[in-house]
Amino acid sequence: MSKKVIVIGAGVAGLASAIRLQHAGYKVEIYEKGPLPGGKMNRIETGGYKFDLGPTIVMMPELYREIFELCGRNADDYIPMERLDPMYRVYYKDIPNEPFDISSDLVELTKTIEKISEEDMEGFFLYLHEIYKRFMVAKHNIIQRPFRKFRDFYNFSMLKKALKLKTFDTADRFMSKYMKNERLKQMISFQTLYIGISPFKSPSFYTMIPMIQFMYGVWFIKGGMFTMAHAMEKLFKELGGTIHYNKNVQEIDIQNGKARGILVDGEKVPADFVVCNADFPYAIKNLVKDRAAKGRFTDKKIDKMKYSCSCFLLYLGMNRKYEEIEHVHNFIFTEDLKKNLDDIFAGNKLTNGSFYVYIASKMDPSLAPEGKDGLYILMPVSHVASANYEWNEETIQDYRTYILNTLMKIRGFEQIEQEIVTETCITPRDFESKFNAFNGSTFGLMPILSQSNHMRPQSKAKDCDNLYFTGSSTHPGAGVPIVLLSARIAAQELIQDDQGIVFDYSGK
Repeated sequence: MSKKVIVIGAGVAGLASAIRLQHAGYKVEIYEKGPLPGGKMNRIETGGYKFDLGPTIVMMPELYREIFELCGRNADDYIPMERLDPMYRVYYKDIPNEPFDISSDLVELTKTIEKISEEDMEGFFLYLHEIYKRFMVAKHNIIQRPFRKFRDFYNFSMLKKALKLKTFDTADRFMSKYMKNERLKQMISFQTLYIGISPFKSPSFYTMIPMIQFMYGVWFIKGGMFTMAHAMEKLFKELGGTIHYNKNVQEIDIQNGKARGILVDGEKVPADFVVCNADFPYAIKNLVKDRAAKGRFTDKKIDKMKYSCSCFLLYLGMNRKYEEIEHVHNFIFTEDLKKNLDDIFAGNKLTNGSFYVYIASKMDPSLAPEGKDGLYILMPVSHVASANYEWNEETIQDYRTYILNTLMKIRGFEQIEQEIVTETCITPRDFESKFNAFNGSTFGLMPILSQSNHMRPQSKAKDCDNLYFTGSSTHPGAGVPIVLLSARIAAQELIQDDQGIVFDYSGK
């Protein structure tokens, strides 16, 4: 008889690990607190407009496809993708009508960078060369493997490779070695915010995020990102898996140092293994009640750990098409990005923030009523615990007014406020309550050096048997492709413990 695995949470990593384990012959059941799959990769529907709730940018599409191909499926049947070129448009607030289009076509990208700063062109190529070398080290030795034992990291071979990552520099200092133009540096280094950390604090190897875009491109999934969540749910059910929605797990049942199942709606549900996709800090504090099973992650330690920023999002259904705005992804930068980022991580209320506008209906008109567009607007903000202001109606209105006033200065958005038909927003408080994101941190634990790689929470619980964790607060970190790797690691760790199969983690 197949062994039973319970997965807590139908987020990206929960679904992906459930698919892998169901495919490997386990009987897998997912318990999800919400009514839909995907966790933060969810959808908001209002008045005929459909918005992706959280993630929007598809990078490393091979990792999206891998989960379907593993099960003998054609990924194109589940998540049809199209490459975007240009990938996105960048606006600077002080020159709102002189935007730059960023292409992954090297010829076009070269022209754009020369337009911004010809003298930095050589430095840009040197940056790509250097960060590509580090990316290969990380790809084959770190981000695809677990660190379950001390010696998995602290051995001569691994330390030699880890030193090649040159982790002690910040992203901003690293970029400054190669480029001097502030606009160019902003355009590249801001992307550490995809994983919730400032480039002024982030280890330099996270500048591999823009490098991956420049060299491998950005993609769009038909129907938006929620198509991926829905497709994973479909595949999981096709394989014979079961999902229980609207089931809020209260506790992981731990007896004699071993996970035995879960407590949900006051009832115990037994299982041979438990995989937890709830945010790791939340899960350790609230679902693991057994003190010994927490190990070094005491409640006090969890409270003291550093957390990523959060996000304020507006979802606006508009009364027309925005033909003048040519791109799906648009970034609007403030003149002083450093102050903007310092304010976010110091907990200050923003008066001059950078933000992002996503118009998915440009690629897929079915996401809005005929002849209309929907605007998704995201502004990085402080997480709940660090914010020295309240998330109330006044804060929401202040941020909304700031965003709309900034957009009105951009050609095509001049009448934006009068063109809104439907409006919804999400604040850090919503991330905290709807998705159990600890402190409302959208990207989980901040990936500073002391919370990365072997020092980040690992998939296999160190102080409890048959319990595994996956998701953005675990190794290797946040961002959809990386979270998919976290799911792969979790499934492999469980299979290794159960069946003794030792996996090759080189990714080659």
